[in-house]
Amino acid sequence: MRCKLTITGRSFAVRGAFTIARGTRSRAEVVEVRLDDGQARGRGECVPYRRYGESVEGVIATIESLRGTLEAGLGREELAERLPAGAARNAVDCALWDLECKRAGRRIWEFRDLSEPEPVTTAFTISLGTPEEMRAAARAAAGRPLLKLKFGGAGDVERARAVREAAPDARLIADANESWSMNDYRAFVPALAALGVKAIEQPFPAGEDGALAGLDRPIPVVADESCHNRASLAGLAGRYDMINIKLDKAGGLTEALALKHAAREAGFGIMIGCMLGSSLAMAPALLLAGDADLVDLDGPLLLAEDRANPLTFDGGRILPPPAALWG
Repeated sequence: MRCKLTITGRSFAVRGAFTIARGTRSRAEVVEVRLDDGQARGRGECVPYRRYGESVEGVIATIESLRGTLEAGLGREELAERLPAGAARNAVDCALWDLECKRAGRRIWEFRDLSEPEPVTTAFTISLGTPEEMRAAARAAAGRPLLKLKFGGAGDVERARAVREAAPDARLIADANESWSMNDYRAFVPALAALGVKAIEQPFPAGEDGALAGLDRPIPVVADESCHNRASLAGLAGRYDMINIKLDKAGGLTEALALKHAAREAGFGIMIGCMLGSSLAMAPALLLAGDADLVDLDGPLLLAEDRANPLTFDGGRILPPPAALWG
């Protein structure tokens, strides 16, 4: 069935600022895809990520190049053959899923072999800052059960200690965003283990993570920048204990579902993560989150504004998406 394609860039203000090892952001720049057949409309959102050579303009141009075939009824399997994994394919793939649901008048789990999503606990991110800044942020979020700490190298143990003092009961995840050296790893990990840190995301730069194969990993290490889709898995064995599945890296829900299954079969733990996007970007990922070991879908909590019909956050939990939002 033919449909009309609309591609829109949108900017959401961040609540305060969002800082990681690679820099600070005050806005979340996203691309929304809408597919409308005159009776039903499907939507998807992606977050172009400069780390992977993406931009809003480039993603829009990539999707625009498929306008004719998309409007003629391009399916998800053919989409995966036409576009590589990444943000552009994610937005289109999720819009196709949503359009299928809206046409059927049923939720995605009602006609696909998927479990109905239930409320899940999500991490809440504490941006990189001084120990004092991160202590204050953790104190404000101390009622949340799972905190994710953005790290940047020197001073990370002091940052973790400050957060632990402010939030003594929270589970902690550390995210180095490729910023550590080998010396950092050896110096930091014993102290972080003593502070109860449960996982460390991507300590070394992607491409330099072979060193993990020879290191003790008393804290599970999670592949983020090193893991995109199923093709990534073979190179992660023996180096990582878990993988972080993000729709924008995988190229949509279709590949993310397959990646999750393959990763489980290969013995990896599963984390479901996100880029800095709105509730529309988070909603499809909730189909992956029910039995994940860790969930980090707090993007909307870090924004000063959100979509209409947004996700509901109840304390540290996310509720399933309303049909008016997605799926």
